[in-house]
Amino acid sequence: MSVPRSGALIPDEAFAVLTGWLPANDDHARPLISLATVDTDGRPDARSVLLSDFDRSGFFVHTDSRSRKVADVEAHPEVAFSIAWPADLRQLTVQGVARRASPDEEASAYARRSRYLQLLAWLNTPEFALLPTREQEEKWAAFEAAHPDGTLTAPDTWLGFVIEPTRLTFWEGNPRAASRRTEYMLTDDESWARQILPG
Repeated sequence: MSVPRSGALIPDEAFAVLTGWLPANDDHARPLISLATVDTDGRPDARSVLLSDFDRSGFFVHTDSRSRKVADVEAHPEVAFSIAWPADLRQLTVQGVARRASPDEEASAYARRSRYLQLLAWLNTPEFALLPTREQEEKWAAFEAAHPDGTLTAPDTWLGFVIEPTRLTFWEGNPRAASRRTEYMLTDDESWARQILPG
């Protein structure tokens, strides 16, 4: 299933909030988002994934091409995700359309992954999952020794998506007043409508 590309960029005001709430793209501590999809049978699913980075075009995530979420996105590219900061009384919720990222972006994201996650991208296979723990550890150690830090490139199964937003909702709590949501909705003419809603 495909959805026409909008090409609309995140509006300046919303992007300014995003840059204040999300860590900078060069921060190695990447945040976890809860990504919701619909599977090939129309059933909802969700999982936590790393938010690799973001820009005015959208939000980038990366995964294994053999995963269920890839099958979900290919069948139903309209997705949603949320990320919460309980201590700050903040939550971001995004609806959008997931599209395949460019090869250059995928390679760049892999290069920025931690050493562990780079190895995991190569070894986290269905066959590896079935091995006893001791055998997994031995094979992991052997693979790591054979591939010094900085020598690995992304495996063929590594891919990325950019989630192009169609709705951005910023929720803010207030212990001394009511919570509220500031919402940006992409309209049919590819402009953004902003509204303030109760929390």
